[in-house]
Amino acid sequence: MGAIKLYQCSSLEKIFPSEKREPHSCVQVSALRGEEVAYQILLRREGWGKEEIHWNVESPLSPHIEVFQVKNVPCELAAYPDQHDDDYLTVDSGLFPDLLSPLTENTLEISGFLNTVLWINITVPEDFPAGEYPVRFTAEGKEGKAESTFALKVIPARLPDQKLLFTQWFYADCLAEQYHVPVYSERHWEIIEAYLKEAARNGINTILTPILTPPLDTAVGTERLCVQLVEIEKQGNTYRFDLSRAKRFAELALSCGITHFEINHLFTQWGAEYTPAVYAAENGEKKRIFGWDVKATSPEYTEFLRQLLPEVTALFRDMGLEDRLLFHVSDEPNKKNLEQYGKARKMIEELTGDCPVADALSDPDFYDRGLVQYPIAATDHIEPFLERKIPNLWAYYCCAQGVDVGNRFFSMPSYRNRILGLQLYKYKISGFLHWGYNFWHRQESRGVINPYQVTDAGGGLPGGDAFSVYPGEDGRPLPSIRLKVFLHGLQDLRALELLESLTDRETVERTVEGFSNITFSRYPRNSAYLPEVREVINQKIEEIVKERG
Repeated sequence: MGAIKLYQCSSLEKIFPSEKREPHSCVQVSALRGEEVAYQILLRREGWGKEEIHWNVESPLSPHIEVFQVKNVPCELAAYPDQHDDDYLTVDSGLFPDLLSPLTENTLEISGFLNTVLWINITVPEDFPAGEYPVRFTAEGKEGKAESTFALKVIPARLPDQKLLFTQWFYADCLAEQYHVPVYSERHWEIIEAYLKEAARNGINTILTPILTPPLDTAVGTERLCVQLVEIEKQGNTYRFDLSRAKRFAELALSCGITHFEINHLFTQWGAEYTPAVYAAENGEKKRIFGWDVKATSPEYTEFLRQLLPEVTALFRDMGLEDRLLFHVSDEPNKKNLEQYGKARKMIEELTGDCPVADALSDPDFYDRGLVQYPIAATDHIEPFLERKIPNLWAYYCCAQGVDVGNRFFSMPSYRNRILGLQLYKYKISGFLHWGYNFWHRQESRGVINPYQVTDAGGGLPGGDAFSVYPGEDGRPLPSIRLKVFLHGLQDLRALELLESLTDRETVERTVEGFSNITFSRYPRNSAYLPEVREVINQKIEEIVKERG
């Protein structure tokens, strides 16, 4: 048996299972009302074998504290071999700290050979009194006890509502497959609700709405499990649409905290060449009426959209949500797809009303030619879009953004995840897209995976790209370090906006160290910078609020 050693460290640390370094200490942070903050506890013991310990957290904030154990997950593809920079923790296969597993009992086994890491998550209520509050953590075994105290200072100001529109693509089919439930059965709806709530809690306010089954990351000639919300009856060239499931989905999402809806892409990915898989009842038989065998610009599909889209917009208009609707044509088209994309865009031009049409892309030609009014620019190709001063510009990253810019890969330090909040503020970005909320498939949807064993889409995508939550046994999602750290970045953005509302933008720019030098590819490469920036921002907010009474 041996003594227990305990270390407190920042939420931006990633502590691997067998590393021996002592992490940088973190003993105090400040937070606004309505904000989530976190820190980590590293536990080690001297000696061989395992020991059961009893842990406890005492604080005036105890009802608002969640304790998770950081679990390590395997990843074979940590980074693309020819597409990374020097600012990675490692580019080798291995075990990575990521899964946050909630601790429901106060006993825990710790090893003499491996690190045990706990994630202490604190949600400050919006009406919580300002002041400094201790969080005392103790860990006690048969032959030793260790304890630490963390101080949380609550600033007398509320974190403002999120203005940024943020989406991570929500895959209803992956939920049905992972939990082995029929699509849109009552159990499926319960699971959808749990995942929508977790999404909204972590800053996702715009949800991919599968009016038709999303034609995303699907190999040519194959199709995903059908999850189209609209039920269709086909009689010759006439279609009847039942949108009651779509209405239920929208109402459920609103009740969970979602505010905006993005209708699934209406044409296949990477070029808009073909139609999504669409199922309809015809002569009493349900069958596929569109798919990879039908050209995007076919007269039949044109007529189908001509009848469908006005009913979709009417549904959301009747719900008072028409101004919260977003349409997509095709994901990630490139220069060689310009002509075809233009044809597909023209097909829906008069069918989407005044709703914005937006797509993720890297080439500003699509905007220059008037094909995409609301481009979603890749962060490593965003400069030409910024130069054009495009109103309501969005940004995104996915597997390809692995050099210089930030991202959420397991193999990247967490500051490359959180830095985005400051970058979005600097460039006044209106929305952000990161595609993988719960993509539990192999690349191109070539089979279902176990997310606890396969984290890189079967060797196709760097670990951390395809999903941000894990499937809990009870139909509820389990969060990841990456999900929480990204939320902290979104909260940084909101705190910056609050300070600007209390002063002006010039004051914010003077307050943030190195603000003028920051771009999407250039930013401080250390874990201390962002917490220090937040402390300065919070201190400034506190001074102003106190001065004004």
